Amino acid sequence: MDRRNIILIGPMGSGKSTIGNIIAKRLNREFQDSDHYIEERTGVDIARIFDIEGETGFRERETNALIELLSRDNRVIATGGGSVLRPENQKLLREKGYIVFLDTSVHQQLRRLRRDKKRPLLQTDNPRARLEALFAERRPIYLDLADLAVKTDKRVARWLAADIISQLPENLR
Repeated sequence: MDRRNIILIGPMGSGKSTIGNIIAKRLNREFQDSDHYIEERTGVDIARIFDIEGETGFRERETNALIELLSRDNRVIATGGGSVLRPENQKLLREKGYIVFLDTSVHQQLRRLRRDKKRPLLQTDNPRARLEALFAERRPIYLDLADLAVKTDKRVARWLAADIISQLPENLR
């Protein structure tokens, strides 16, 4: 069995944490969410980090978290939506795992995130415009990094996880 990490990338609201947890359980691997890891390490939520340190400070913490999380193998890791922006993170993700892109439409993101008040990048008068701008900026990076890209719109999490597992290289299952 290949002990490389399975790394989930994609925009906020794509289901990385939910799907990652299901995949980890089914493959008997440890699950880690990089945002939750940062919150546990700092003792504050992501929104508070953004307030105090800004996005630049948060991205530095995110890079350090990825280095720590990817220092061990045989995990399923859900990354933050913007973790792919830094070239050093892209290199690390490529080196340390098999990358699955959860491809979600802006419409689906809005449905999933409409009540979420904890997303700093969505605290704006026009969340749709913000998500569309993030989508345009990040989707080409997600596609470039992905070993596997899977559409998530209108799909049930457990079935989507099963579909992803079935498409993983045999040595990762």
